[in-house]
Amino acid sequence: MTERIARYASRWPLWLRRGPCEAVAMALIGVGVLMLMQPLSLNLYSYSFVTILAGTLGFVIVSHFPD
Repeated sequence: MTERIARYASRWPLWLRRGPCEAVAMALIGVGVLMLMQPLSLNLYSYSFVTILAGTLGFVIVSHFPD
C-alpha cells in the first residue's frame, strides 16, 4: 500500500508538493496579519480578513498534498 502511495506521490510536480505550497500559504497568512496591523491604509485593512482566510483555506487544502 505504501509503495503505491509513494509511486503516486512521485508523479506530482515539485512545485505542487506540500513544502513549497505550505510556505506560500503561511506567507499569505503573514501578509494578511501585517495588513491587519498596519495603520496607513483602510483598503489594506479591509482586505486583510479575506487574505488571512485565503491563506488558511490554502493551508488546509495543501496539508493533504503528498510530501
